[in-house]
Amino acid sequence: MSGGEAAATFALPIRVYIEDTDAGGIVYHARYLHYMERARTEWVRSCGVGLRAGLAENISYVVQRLSIHYAIPAMLDDELTVTAEPVAFGRVWMDFRQQVVRVKDGKNLCEASVRVACIALDSGRPRRLPENMLELLGHNCPKL
Repeated sequence: MSGGEAAATFALPIRVYIEDTDAGGIVYHARYLHYMERARTEWVRSCGVGLRAGLAENISYVVQRLSIHYAIPAMLDDELTVTAEPVAFGRVWMDFRQQVVRVKDGKNLCEASVRVACIALDSGRPRRLPENMLELLGHNCPKL
């Protein structure tokens, strides 16, 4: 895997499709988790870290802790910006602050704090973050 340096906050544009909504055109609550997962994944990719290479090295990442607040619902056809900002990390984990914002009015629809843990793919046990990820996080957030 190779690593690079990127801005601390990553923003991913998303459009709400019919498959994301209930019969009333309101985004189903679990879809926000999908959007946030994509934003974290794209942040890693934008920094030059290859996820497939991590899998080949027996590395995987899992959500360990999640706190989420839904403020205003997103609707069918809304254009959204989903952010992922690394805010802290340790030997085996990294914390992200994430938001879902509606583009047309700038309203914050949803925000979350997410802890992602690094695990060994074969055993599911915690393992140290790879050096390239530690370096990347060191450039973007304080170590706790």
